[in-house]
Amino acid sequence: MADKAKAEVLETADGGPDAFADLLDAARAAGQKADFGGGALERRSISEQVANRILAMIKSGNLKSGDRLPTEAQMGIAFGISRPPLREALKALTLMGVLESRQGGRYTVTDLSPSRLVAPFNVMLSVSDYDVHEHFEARAVVDCELVRLCTERATPEQRARIMQHAVDGKAFFHDAVAFRLLDIEFHQSLNDAAQNRLLSALAQGLYDIGLDVRRVASAIPGNIEVSVGQHIEVATAVMERNAAAAVDAYRRHLEHVRDTTITAMSRARTAS
Repeated sequence: MADKAKAEVLETADGGPDAFADLLDAARAAGQKADFGGGALERRSISEQVANRILAMIKSGNLKSGDRLPTEAQMGIAFGISRPPLREALKALTLMGVLESRQGGRYTVTDLSPSRLVAPFNVMLSVSDYDVHEHFEARAVVDCELVRLCTERATPEQRARIMQHAVDGKAFFHDAVAFRLLDIEFHQSLNDAAQNRLLSALAQGLYDIGLDVRRVASAIPGNIEVSVGQHIEVATAVMERNAAAAVDAYRRHLEHVRDTTITAMSRARTAS
């Protein structure tokens, strides 16, 4: 049964929200009961979005086999949602064979190989072809323009959400997996507020490249604290509608991520 569920994930991982909805309906029909009372349709939509976020992290390699997800409380903070839709998403992913629940209530990524789910854009560059300077040069061009547009176009609600994601990072100094969840939400909130879907898609593809190395970098003591401080600087400039300051702060953040990525790559070579 687990193998069949995994096969369904492989077939539908790129199918978007509708594919997930079909799997969720099938899971419910198989005997999974969800008693949400009022507002179930709204909660279901949120749960689908969260499940697809987690699937995307697995596809890109940001979450790997054996990774233990944060607590429900931490994920609720990272995603900005309540527990009922979060639990529905986690249960659906468990039925698919993507996650498993272990003693203590924490969910763990199963042995479903992320390489089989990897996004097409991320596979464009093999490990041997990866050039960290070329990568971050491209990110600087795309991401900094998105930050500029975000500062000019974001609604008050979007600005508040960006700031909240930045500040919430303080809770995850010692939990690299939880921080990576929040990091994706922070960057995506900037991209969404820029209101340019094509640039946002390019930025997401560039973000996904080299995640294996950045996973290692995020676990190096002190790196998360620096990133969170830089996130807050960017968010503060966005709140103040200061595009020049936001772009400058974001560029410094990219330089930090680039440099820590280089350090992680060097350590990996030394260890091998």
